[in-house]
Amino acid sequence: MSSSSADQADILAVNIGSSSLKFALYGVTADRHSEQAHVSGTFEGLEPNGQPRLVLQQGKEKSTIRLQANAGETPLQAALLHLKGLLHQLLQGRQLIAVAHRIVHGGGTYQQPIRLTPEHLDALAQFNALAPLHQPHNLAGAKAFMQAFEDIPQVACFDTAFHASQDSLETHFGLPLALYDQGIRRYGFHGLSYDYVSGRLARRTPTARRRLLMAHLGNGSSLCAALDGKSVGTTMGFSALDGLIMGTRSGSLDPGVVLHLLAQGQTADQITRLLYKESGLLGLSGLSADMRTLKASDDPRAKLAIALYGHRIRREAGALTAVLQGLDCLAFTGGIGEHDADLRAAVCQGLTYLGIQLDPESNARANGDAMMAIHAPDSSVEVWVVPTDEGRVAAESALGLL
Repeated sequence: MSSSSADQADILAVNIGSSSLKFALYGVTADRHSEQAHVSGTFEGLEPNGQPRLVLQQGKEKSTIRLQANAGETPLQAALLHLKGLLHQLLQGRQLIAVAHRIVHGGGTYQQPIRLTPEHLDALAQFNALAPLHQPHNLAGAKAFMQAFEDIPQVACFDTAFHASQDSLETHFGLPLALYDQGIRRYGFHGLSYDYVSGRLARRTPTARRRLLMAHLGNGSSLCAALDGKSVGTTMGFSALDGLIMGTRSGSLDPGVVLHLLAQGQTADQITRLLYKESGLLGLSGLSADMRTLKASDDPRAKLAIALYGHRIRREAGALTAVLQGLDCLAFTGGIGEHDADLRAAVCQGLTYLGIQLDPESNARANGDAMMAIHAPDSSVEVWVVPTDEGRVAAESALGLL
């Protein structure tokens, strides 16, 4: 790509779920880097028989547009048709050079971004059962984009790829090795987020290149330990169920519990629904998967859910700092990690033995608007809040591939 064409090019990053399509447009600079997104949006209500609508963000301006699906048209097809027309306005003469897709699971095969083909979609479908909340929808959305934008390269960027650097001691289970050869191993997720956080943080502080622990805390939650910007351990494993308690997911669970439920007569589908959609903060509280709702409640179950969420973060943080042999830097990201000062304080209070000391005023001010240090001057561990941008990593990956 020439400098002149790069100055007039954009990459569209998309993240497609079961009922939503998130997108952002990133301009490409002359030196082949992506800029911060200049427009972003979310199509909601894309489930079957849903009422599709677009929430569009341009600068500080936010607007909501309700869409009307035509007869025989799915909500996703209606969203893509609207997006094509909208892009004509938003690009303002700039060239759309790629669509970058976040794909949750690449297995052990896909460890770098790829230009998607129908054959790749078929191969990636083998991982649907490992990430049932995400993978099938990621792939269905990518297929729809390939049809709607057939002249534009479609690039897949994998959440599992960031963890490909892990040692085999981290990826094996205590199971027969023949199962490992079949792909039953620990993979790790939230890789695009960890790639972004570690890379951006390294530009601000040299400690991010040393012993770094990152906490991606949101509806999906995990921790990742990194040395020199490379993953050496993470809490999610074979599936996105492992590790921390999450919004509706159970987190780490004795496999004997699953055997017990099977012996009681529950089906695999019932247990899948229990572990993915009826557990975590929602299951513990009986109220909500939203931390904001739980914090506003006086229900003892809500208080238990919040306390257990923080406890499990501290517990897993201890394990990963053992892998790191200490800690130099801690970073919070994700919807809860960026916005919940109380949760950050509770986590750090339990890790003071590592030398962590928060600055209460800085912690209270940090709200996810910008990267911010929240540690006290005498803290031996730096603590940061880093707003994540998985779309930008996907856009940069697509640009690098093309």
